[in-house]
Amino acid sequence: MGLGGTQKGITMFHKWAVLGLILTTAAFAANKTEPAKEFQGMPLVFSEDFEKGAERWAPTDPAAWKVAEENGNHVYSLFGESKYEPAVRSPKNISLIKDLNVTDFVLDAKLKQTGREYGHRDLCVFFGHNGPKHFYYAHIATKSDEHANSIFLVNDAPRVSIAKERTAGTQWTEGYHTVRIVRKVDSGLIQVFFDDMSKPIMMAEDKTFTTGTIGFGSFDDIGNFDDIRIWAKKK
Repeated sequence: MGLGGTQKGITMFHKWAVLGLILTTAAFAANKTEPAKEFQGMPLVFSEDFEKGAERWAPTDPAAWKVAEENGNHVYSLFGESKYEPAVRSPKNISLIKDLNVTDFVLDAKLKQTGREYGHRDLCVFFGHNGPKHFYYAHIATKSDEHANSIFLVNDAPRVSIAKERTAGTQWTEGYHTVRIVRKVDSGLIQVFFDDMSKPIMMAEDKTFTTGTIGFGSFDDIGNFDDIRIWAKKK
């Protein structure tokens, strides 16, 4: 092939590459649907897709978190271990929403576990958070035991499993999964759903904390978070 043919081939390659990028970006934009303004009788109080950064978040260690790009889409990435030692035995890697205090709520989010596979491979959702020694968290992990794949209470003491019902484990596989948390403080109900919104993977009833903020993270793993929606009653 002559020089002219080579240059023409490079030009065509660049055109197709640009077109592919445009189509990929458009596909992600099309998937960014507007959340419902009301759900289960509660208003939308928080919505985050990280396209404008993560200014509304307070991590235990900012050096372990970043906003990352995935094919034109931005996500909140826990990519390293936080240099943070909790006051009592509980997760280290936490990023909380600033200035949000809710009672009843429904939370929807997309989560992707990016670590290796093993029994305690996890990501966590924190709620009812009232300080480093007072909160709940859902620990979603591959296999259930007294320290994994359950709903935990941290109340001025090392975390304790409080789930009344739960599955034998949760398979992260690859890609993003939809997680939903339902909280009703009058009854103490806590439900955690994973992809299938018709049946929870774990359930608890507890009234220790009736208000608090919400966050995401992991006990000691890594992962990405996106498209967070919270419908709630504010305190």
